[in-house]
Amino acid sequence: MTVAEAGTPPRDEAPTGRIGLRLASWYAAVFVVTSLATVVLTYTLLASSLTERDREIVLSTLREYSQTYAEGGLRSLARAVETEQRSGQQERLFVRVVRGRAETLFLNMPPAWNNFDVSRLGGQGALWEQLLSDSGQAALEVAGARLADGTLLQVGKSTENRDAILARFRTVLAIVGLVIVALGLAGGAVLTRSALRPIRQLIGAVRDIIRTGRTDARVPVRAGRDAIDELSTLFNDMLDRITGLIGGMENALDSVAHDLRTPMTRLRARAERALQSNDTDDQREALVTCLEESERMLAMLETLMDISEAETGTMRLDRRAVALEALVGEVVSLYEEVAEEKGIAVVTEVEPGVAVEADQGRLRQALANLLDNALKYTPAGGRVTVDARREGSTVRLDVADTGIGIASNDLPRIWERLYRGDQSRAERGLGLGLSLVRAIVLAHGGTVDVITTPGRGSTFTIRLPGGFDREFITRL
Repeated sequence: MTVAEAGTPPRDEAPTGRIGLRLASWYAAVFVVTSLATVVLTYTLLASSLTERDREIVLSTLREYSQTYAEGGLRSLARAVETEQRSGQQERLFVRVVRGRAETLFLNMPPAWNNFDVSRLGGQGALWEQLLSDSGQAALEVAGARLADGTLLQVGKSTENRDAILARFRTVLAIVGLVIVALGLAGGAVLTRSALRPIRQLIGAVRDIIRTGRTDARVPVRAGRDAIDELSTLFNDMLDRITGLIGGMENALDSVAHDLRTPMTRLRARAERALQSNDTDDQREALVTCLEESERMLAMLETLMDISEAETGTMRLDRRAVALEALVGEVVSLYEEVAEEKGIAVVTEVEPGVAVEADQGRLRQALANLLDNALKYTPAGGRVTVDARREGSTVRLDVADTGIGIASNDLPRIWERLYRGDQSRAERGLGLGLSLVRAIVLAHGGTVDVITTPGRGSTFTIRLPGGFDREFITRL
C-alpha cells in the first residue's frame, strides 16, 4: 500500500486550501458585516442628526414668531419675516398664519417650493405635519402653534437640502462599502495565508520525513510565541528527541554487532568442535563454555540497552530520597569477600544524614561498577575509599583507590562504550562499566569525572544535585 493509499493527501493537493478558504471567508464575512454595520449606523445617526437640526430650527423660529405676533400683531410678524429673509440670517422657511380652517392671513414661501400644495395642510393646530411635493421627491415638514387670538401660526422647512446631503453621503458610503468588501476579501486571503504558512511548513516537513525516512527536516520558527509557533517548536523538539533515540539505537546496534561478532564466532567454533568430538567430557565442557558466553552476551545486551536508555532520556527512574550511608554500606558489603581475597582495605567515610533524590537501584548499580573497577585494578595491600558528603547545593560521592591508575592516552576514551585500555585487557570485563556509570549519573542530572595518576591510583567523583537535611533522613 502506498502512502497516498494509506490516507495521506498527495502533494499536488493543497491540504490547507479548504481550511484557508473557510478562514478567509469567515474573516472577510466578519470584517465586511462589521464594517457595513458601522456604515449603516453612521448613516442612521447622520440622518437623525440632520432631521433633529431641521426641527430645532423650525421650533425655535415658531417660538420666536409667536412672541413677535403676540407683541405686534400680524404687521409686526410680516416685517420680522421680511427682514430675516432679506438679511439671509435665517434659512428659507415656510410661514403661514391661518384663521379659522382655510382663511390665510399671511403666507411666506420661497418660490422654489411652489410644487407644494399648502392648501392640503390641516388647520387643526397639530404640532407636526408633513406635506409631500407634487413630484413626491421632497417633503415640507410643518410645525403649528395656536396663538392667543385663535389664529394658527405654521412654520415649516423643506427636506430637499437634507435629502441632497444624504444622497451624496449614500454615494460615498456605497464606494466605501465596495472598498470594504475588497479589503475584507484581500485581507482575509493575505492574513489566512500568513497564518497557515507555519502549518504548511509543518506538513511539508512531515511529508519529507514520510518520503525519505529521515528526521533531519525542521520547521522554521518565527520570533513570536503564539500557539502555532509553540506547535512548531514542540514539533522540532520532538524530531530532535526522535533523532536522538534513533541515533542511540544505531550506536547500540553498531556496538552490539561489533562486540558480539567475536564471541559468536568463538561460540560457534566451540560448538562445532564439540559436535565432531566423541568425548563426553569435552562436550560437557563445550556446553559450559557456551552457557558462559551466552550469559556474557546477554549481560552485554542488557547493559548496552541501559546505556542507550539513559543517554536518550528514556530510562525510567524511580526517584525517592536515598540515604547514602545505608546505600554505601550495602554496596561495600557485597564486595567484602572480594576485597578480603585480594588483601585490599575498603574504607567508607560518609557524612551522617546525607541523602539525594535518586533511583536507588540505578545509583547502587553505578556505585557498584566504580567499586568493582577500583578493586580490579588495585593490587594486594592497597586501599579503596568510598566518601560521600555535601558540597554546597550538591552531594559529592568519591571512589578512590591506590591502584595502577589510568594511562594518559586511555583517559579521554574511558567513558566510551566497549573501550578497554591496554592495562585493563588482562581483567575480565565488557568495557561497559564506566559508560553505564556516566549514563546513569547524567540521567539523574549529575556529573562524573576522574582524577588519576598512573601508578598511584584514581579518584572517580560523582556530583548529584540537591540533597536532604539530617532531620528528614531520620524520618525515612
